[in-house]
Amino acid sequence: MPDSRPRPPDDHAADAANGRESSVLTLCGARLPDGRIVDVRLGGGRIEAVGTAGSLPAPGARIDLRGHLLLPAPAEPHAHSDTALTADSTGPDASGPASRLPEDIQQRATEAALLQLGHGATALRSHVRIGDIQGLTALAAVLQARRSLRGLVDLTPVAVPRLLTGIAGADGLAMLRDAVKMGAGAVGGCPDLDPDPTGYAEAVLEIAAEHDCPVDLHTDSDDPARLARFAAMAGGLRQGVAIGPCAGLSRFTPQAAGRAADQLAASGVTVICLPQGGCCGVEGRGTAPVRLLRAAGVRVAAGSGALRDLANPVGRGDPLEAAFLLASQSGLRPEHAYEAVSTGARRAMGLPEVRVEAGFPAELLAVRGEQLTGVLSLAYSRIVVHRGRVVARTSAVREYCDSEAGGRPGLPRQGRPETGAGGGP
Repeated sequence: MPDSRPRPPDDHAADAANGRESSVLTLCGARLPDGRIVDVRLGGGRIEAVGTAGSLPAPGARIDLRGHLLLPAPAEPHAHSDTALTADSTGPDASGPASRLPEDIQQRATEAALLQLGHGATALRSHVRIGDIQGLTALAAVLQARRSLRGLVDLTPVAVPRLLTGIAGADGLAMLRDAVKMGAGAVGGCPDLDPDPTGYAEAVLEIAAEHDCPVDLHTDSDDPARLARFAAMAGGLRQGVAIGPCAGLSRFTPQAAGRAADQLAASGVTVICLPQGGCCGVEGRGTAPVRLLRAAGVRVAAGSGALRDLANPVGRGDPLEAAFLLASQSGLRPEHAYEAVSTGARRAMGLPEVRVEAGFPAELLAVRGEQLTGVLSLAYSRIVVHRGRVVARTSAVREYCDSEAGGRPGLPRQGRPETGAGGGP
């Protein structure tokens, strides 16, 4: 018997007329984190049915996922598309600073998004700087990248002005409003860089309420009083509010950290930590105290931050690495660590929840492995599903040479996956 009943289509005749059968994809023999081996049928961008292996009819393409763990796809809640992949433009052998031409920013943003998609992130939220000499150029380039990536990965830019208070901040306020009208999906910024951090945060919250859009602020959160005021202001905002990386919380006294966590939990603010390191060069190194925050009921998500730019020249942009670090260094259980980069990240971005159950969005990641612990340790081969179709595939093969003694010692050898009927592994 299927474990979840197939969702009946609204109109069988209309589905057939529109070529529904050709758009159906069945993932066969996948293992779920609870140990079940299942088939998962996808159609119309959603999960149509989940059943025990071999129990579901598969009218369309099939992919054999034996040996893979099937998970809700991760999301990236804190990227920097406009500065990604610029680390190689510095150093003694560099020809000069990275190009700020719109077409070059768009190219880098597109390449960075595809790299992160290959890791499994089917949705990205990117902080993009506006103002100063560049004005809205970088935002326009990232918006163009978003259009070119439609159907592969969802990219949402966050408008990030430098100053918002005083005389110097007037232009920033006007530009932030223009950025929302252009298509920025959220408003944010770095209040720590403004002469009046509290005024900066208040201005962002006001514009968010005015335009009915989410808030995502980049802050170290190293001042307990300032953080308390922000939590009080954010509590009345209907839109989602997120802050990160909040490494400063780890430098509070235990009593102050506990009070701050309670205040954030009461206000509904999400904390987005960056286990792989800071990404603006202004915050202290370290990671927010995620166990303390979770215990207090704070919504916690994890992002990757810098992707090979000046702040982190070796940044990978890999959500599974962020989860690995949360488990190995912050002491989270593996399932909680992965939740921070999947369910928690999607919730912070205002995206619908994903479960491997009928009716949920078909945003999935299949990783070669048997258990979540092994997947977080060695996540080499991955298959990424976005809106019900495979959009990225990474295959890794490890082989060993024969012993110099001439014998065959029986060393483990990972062969290439078998090809299924749908052309998949």
